Amino acid sequence: MVSPDPAPQSLAEREALYRAQVERDLPRNFAAHLFHGLLGQTGFRLVNAPTFLPAYVMLLSGSEFVVGLCRSIQYLGMFLSPLLGANLIEHREKVLPIGFVVGLGMRLQVLGIALAGFFLAPPATVVAIAIFLFFFGFLMGMQGVIFHFLMSKVIPVERRGFLVGVRTTLAGLSAAAVAYLGGRYLVEPNVAGNGYAVTFLIAFGLTCLGLAMLVMIKEPVPPEVRAQVSLASRLRELPALLRSDRPFTLYFMGRALATMGRMAVPFYILYVGDVIGVSGDGGGSIPSGEAIGILSTAFIVANSTGNFGWGVMGDRTGFRLVFLASLGVWILGAAAIMVASNLLGFTLCFLAVGAGMGGFEMASHNMALEFGSRSDLPVRIAVANSAQEFVGFIGPLLGGAIAVAFSKPSLFGVAIAFQLSAAFLVMMFVDEPRHRA
Repeated sequence: MVSPDPAPQSLAEREALYRAQVERDLPRNFAAHLFHGLLGQTGFRLVNAPTFLPAYVMLLSGSEFVVGLCRSIQYLGMFLSPLLGANLIEHREKVLPIGFVVGLGMRLQVLGIALAGFFLAPPATVVAIAIFLFFFGFLMGMQGVIFHFLMSKVIPVERRGFLVGVRTTLAGLSAAAVAYLGGRYLVEPNVAGNGYAVTFLIAFGLTCLGLAMLVMIKEPVPPEVRAQVSLASRLRELPALLRSDRPFTLYFMGRALATMGRMAVPFYILYVGDVIGVSGDGGGSIPSGEAIGILSTAFIVANSTGNFGWGVMGDRTGFRLVFLASLGVWILGAAAIMVASNLLGFTLCFLAVGAGMGGFEMASHNMALEFGSRSDLPVRIAVANSAQEFVGFIGPLLGGAIAVAFSKPSLFGVAIAFQLSAAFLVMMFVDEPRHRA
């Protein structure tokens, strides 16, 4: 006699099994995220740090506006793709395979930047860098949705801050060492005829090793997933989604305002060059390779090691407090840059800016994971990321125009005003999402 099929599990039973699997696989998934971040962030920070790439583009183009334009093009790509990334994954039981494809594409853009430096003449090199940065940003925008959603599936909310803190601390120490060695022993002596290109080639190798670590992840199947809909249909649902959750809408508006502070970031290193010069004696616009290495190290060390403290704070208090505190540290560091006069002073400023930016990015992404239901999470992440990257696209472009038309200190002041507005909005109108019913 054939036994009857077992009764379908209820949603509550499927949820209990899902949570049990998350806890069972947590050590393995924690380690996978840790090593993926250690190697991947080490490489990507060499590209995203406010030192190597702005200095390289300035060296090739001689134009502050082009420096801002190249970074804006990257953020344009990051603005265009998050909703596409959400639409690709929100109906899937497992998202890791999509993450592998997108992650590989990102790394190929870094390889392209490195090879352009070796094989193209300066004017064409700048054009190629801009093109690769656009696609790097486009894929990075998708990755931001995919991997934050993946982390929300396999790492419980009360463990995420610790994971991100440890991961970024270790990655930062590694990246800081690579950044200093790159500036001192690759850029300064112009190894292989292009020390910057060699540095980006190393970044490519490190990020590929990080991507390989994801094979360790065991991704659970959630109790329910959304039905697949077209991207156009999902976009039509957004106004209702935003109206239904006013705190989330105010949060991502504050996050976007704070991101306007990034308009000044590519110009920090150029201002250092204005003050201390190419060789440290004044009169230049690009610091020496050794100075770039030191300032990159300071930024990356603070950006990462500070995240351990921010992560512990976020696990204990929620990430709203981290958002506000780290934004304050970033503002103080940016303001201090305008009065620094030597390499030691600038190093302290870059330490503050790095710590503040690291905490801000951690808080911004983790707060987005705590609004609303799991089924709507990919699109919420995408909306918040798109808003952030839209102003990230406008910011450096506007920043370049302000720097050329007025001065870099004027640009820094405008950026700080936007950040203060963001802090006021979040402080007054956004409660800690973890404490909501």
